[in-house]
Amino acid sequence: MAAQLIIRPGHPDLLELPWDRSIVEWEVDNLLDLPKDISRHEVRFLSYDQGVYVVKELPTAAAHNEYRTLRTLEARRAPAVKSVGLVESRVDDAGHEASAALITEYEQFSFSYRQLLAGAGFGPRRNQMLDAFAGLLVELHVAGCFWGDCSLSNVLYRFDAAGIVTLLVDAETAQVVAAGTLSQGHRREDLAIMIENVGGGMADIAAEAGASLDEADLELGEDIAARYNGLWDELTKIETVGAEESFRVRDRIDRLNKLGFDVDEVDLVPNLEDTAELRIKVKVVGRNYHSDRLRALTGVDALEGQARQILSDLHYAAAQPAQSSTGKDLAAIRWRVGVFEPMLAKLKSTEGVVDPIQAYCDLLHHRYLLSVEHGRDIGNDEAYESWLAAGRPGYPLEEAPV
Repeated sequence: MAAQLIIRPGHPDLLELPWDRSIVEWEVDNLLDLPKDISRHEVRFLSYDQGVYVVKELPTAAAHNEYRTLRTLEARRAPAVKSVGLVESRVDDAGHEASAALITEYEQFSFSYRQLLAGAGFGPRRNQMLDAFAGLLVELHVAGCFWGDCSLSNVLYRFDAAGIVTLLVDAETAQVVAAGTLSQGHRREDLAIMIENVGGGMADIAAEAGASLDEADLELGEDIAARYNGLWDELTKIETVGAEESFRVRDRIDRLNKLGFDVDEVDLVPNLEDTAELRIKVKVVGRNYHSDRLRALTGVDALEGQARQILSDLHYAAAQPAQSSTGKDLAAIRWRVGVFEPMLAKLKSTEGVVDPIQAYCDLLHHRYLLSVEHGRDIGNDEAYESWLAAGRPGYPLEEAPV
């Protein structure tokens, strides 16, 4: 049979690949040997001028569902890998493992959970893991996505300033409804699946490390669920304000923005029990508040936590005496041309730097600590030399909670 390909514009057509054979048998020149986690399906990596792509082999129905789901999540700006194409009719049997293939973009600077492990658990990165997993599930549920298979190995990780962000990487079991309409039952089911899968994953990790089950971080999933519930409550709670307290509407929006969430609508409904009061209900649409602001001001693309740190640097530069009378837009351009881009170019050429944007955030944190230590503002060049001499330190890790 002749394979049928659906490829999105802007990507290679992939017609030269031997789709009539399993990807396990491929011997093409642009295959890459990259680290990958445990997967129920075969996965290969391919390099092209347009970037690196991931090919996953799976049955037709699952491939269709995953391709559609990823397209929808991308449109809703939810945290998931981006689908590039779908290959069908590779064999006669649509249920055969090699009947279809999904092509996605390789997520640059990402890594698997095994690179975060400390012994049989996550050690000092535990709090970062709690925040990352909880935030991922909240964002997916806000976007109307029931995952159905959240586990340690179905997630990609990236450093994001002082924290970690997570991306959905396996969506073959997912279901998507209209944003904001996912039922409480589906949310609870996703949490239950996550708790079981994460607990099992931590038990496997302990066994691989030769540790006893008592040493496994079996409560990780429960901790993620608790963090999820706290964040979900903050996003969805209904507050009551008095007639003289309209400022609390702005306060509520500011709190959500600080968490990274954009607010699409604010419903102000009279309280039937007290005509002098209003009930506030907000609709959030995604965790892109700071990254959107940075892109709008400067054109710089960064993760949410990175964008928050870089915006602070922009505001700091704009507040300098020489810039005090400069308009916001012009100050942003001057900062990008005179501060950000020269340092980013220097970081890209620095040995050992993998992610230049993350390195810039690390440098900003080091510059701040240096300024506090010396009691004066430290410039980027001086901070850079000190940062190199100190071994390019990143953000300090929090101690694991008892």
